Amino acid sequence: MKFISWNVNGLRAVAGKGFADIFDAFDADFVCLQETKLQAGQLDLEFLGYESYWNYAEKKGYSGTAIYTRQHPLGVTYGIGIPEHDAEGRVITLEMPDFYLVNVYTPNSQDGLRRLPYRMEWEDAFRDYLCGLAARKGVIVCGDMNVAHEEIDLKNPATNHMNAGFSDEERAKMTQLLGAGFVDTWRSLHPGEAKYSWWSYRMNARERNVGWRIDYFLVSENLREKVCEADILNDVFGSDHCPVSLTIL
Repeated sequence: MKFISWNVNGLRAVAGKGFADIFDAFDADFVCLQETKLQAGQLDLEFLGYESYWNYAEKKGYSGTAIYTRQHPLGVTYGIGIPEHDAEGRVITLEMPDFYLVNVYTPNSQDGLRRLPYRMEWEDAFRDYLCGLAARKGVIVCGDMNVAHEEIDLKNPATNHMNAGFSDEERAKMTQLLGAGFVDTWRSLHPGEAKYSWWSYRMNARERNVGWRIDYFLVSENLREKVCEADILNDVFGSDHCPVSLTIL
């Protein structure tokens, strides 16, 4: 099975940049999108052979997630069951026969880390949610998790230390999540490689490959042996992020 995750930074904008052709080229069983920035009824974008599920933020033009799937799920859950964390459309979970698929758009701590206290609350609640799922069956987690976990995961770690996405607190929460029984699939398969999934729109960062790896596929430990391939598709354009992929048995 092939999975794709992509922060599209506005699906209506990407739809005008060849998204349909890119989607077809993925030829994936599941395509998870973050930062769709949509409300219900604003865009009719369906694909033959796929069902789609959408979680919209209450705030217009903000956040939002979606999953396209070739396989009908046993169940669909929106959010993590905590009202203060579920107004921004950040999580969709599909229950499949052998695993849960969780699509997440983790809150950004923002300039000056002004939203870091909330981010810390979110991290604990989301980890508890994932661990609860993993107690029942395997879990695949994907999305823009808004953290570069290790220094190798961004081009300029020294000058970005304590900026949003590379604070000690955010990195520690990722360490804690992995320690709770999850595997960073790309890093597991590419332990010494620097490859990025997000680039600022400023100063030709993408052309210069001055980027960050903040988009992930994690799997619960009991799925580790089923992982065949994990990739970062940095030849796909249309957003400030590129897609990431996972293939499992």
